[in-house]
Amino acid sequence: MATRAVVPAVTNGPGIRSSSAAAGGAAESSAAAMVASVRPRSSSLRSGFLGCKVQVGVVANVAAAGVGKKRVANAGRARAASEDYYNILGVSKSADKAEIKSAYRKLARQYHPDVNKEAGAEQKFKDISNAYEVLSDDEKRSLYDRYGEAGLKGAGAGAADFNNPFDLFETFFGSMGGMGGNARAQRSRPTQGDDERYDLLLDFRDAVFGTDKDIEVTRLESCNTCNGSGAKPGTTPTTCNTCGGQGQVVSTAQTPLGDFRQVATCPACGGTGENATPCNTCGGDGRVRKTKRISLKVPAGVDSGSRLRVRSEGNAGRRGGPPGDLYVFINVRSDPELKRDGNNILISSKVSYIDAILGTTVKVPTVDGTVDLKIPAGTQPGTTLVMAKRGVPLLGKNNLRGDQLVRVQVEIPKRISSEERKLIEELAALSKPKAAGSRV
Repeated sequence: MATRAVVPAVTNGPGIRSSSAAAGGAAESSAAAMVASVRPRSSSLRSGFLGCKVQVGVVANVAAAGVGKKRVANAGRARAASEDYYNILGVSKSADKAEIKSAYRKLARQYHPDVNKEAGAEQKFKDISNAYEVLSDDEKRSLYDRYGEAGLKGAGAGAADFNNPFDLFETFFGSMGGMGGNARAQRSRPTQGDDERYDLLLDFRDAVFGTDKDIEVTRLESCNTCNGSGAKPGTTPTTCNTCGGQGQVVSTAQTPLGDFRQVATCPACGGTGENATPCNTCGGDGRVRKTKRISLKVPAGVDSGSRLRVRSEGNAGRRGGPPGDLYVFINVRSDPELKRDGNNILISSKVSYIDAILGTTVKVPTVDGTVDLKIPAGTQPGTTLVMAKRGVPLLGKNNLRGDQLVRVQVEIPKRISSEERKLIEELAALSKPKAAGSRV
């Protein structure tokens, strides 16, 4: 059964499990003949296409490099963008790392869900972890201070890329932080599934105007036989004999400096503290790999490097944990005539020197089809003409579009006939008195 996925935003960030695939479809725009309004701009204002960038919106593009497995805390998805990290930790914006660390230690112990059973305590605990993760990192903190959460998203460190708050807690306090819990309860907690990646290839005009695509994604889904527990139906888990249900084993080695005590995850039970007969379908993992067809709505204005996020369509979590997200990375085929620069379309148009002097009308391709463009009389070589609102729609704002910038290339013939030469010489003779008069 196909799932309809509406993608409201384009975001950034790594931490995605890769699964290569590509899809694309051809789309043709009907030709429309009309005369576009033109505002001439001299070449001194726009030197070539590299100088024609016009900021008309923000397109969130990201580099799809350095992508690997990473657990993503569910707290980042629920926390409102208006919350302030400094307020969450109860510190001032001038607080140093020691103050931030101290505030985190105090609040994390107070709101840990294994100690605080009040409603909303777990979400508060996750918010505290996310705030500390940003403010304890000099680079992330600098971006946050300058641009807020938008700066973190632009650097690939958005709200969707926080680490698991319980892992951060354990680095400070160890298993359960000495708060009367046990290690087995921590490791038996449901964990969120990994994110999944899908690479989508689009035609140029599909990326400009948006499109609907059906994609097939292979990911881990919860096992229906064991309901995600990993245990064979009808069997009961037993306490691990190796670790005694603690999920950890302790080894002691004698050294010249004394006994060296090392704590490690139990190899027999994997840290759960229990042994169970594995499910025949999933082999004890609680998840099986399946392929699902998803209907994806691609918004207008995406570009190569854009990333679409489809919530809860990633890999299933362990022990009933929530699924990860699906990230669709966009790659756009180039167009043989039209070049894209942000939300603007760039193109060159050749005219003869006679047409540049007298003015003319030429046909130029656009994303909307072929359009008539008026070349004003006296157009200079390298002049850039602006075809307003003939560019790419702004991402999330389809009623706003960029422009198409047409650079006029005046062709000067290398060879001319004797008759043409005679006429040009007569024209030159007529121009000389005017030129002389202009120098007086």
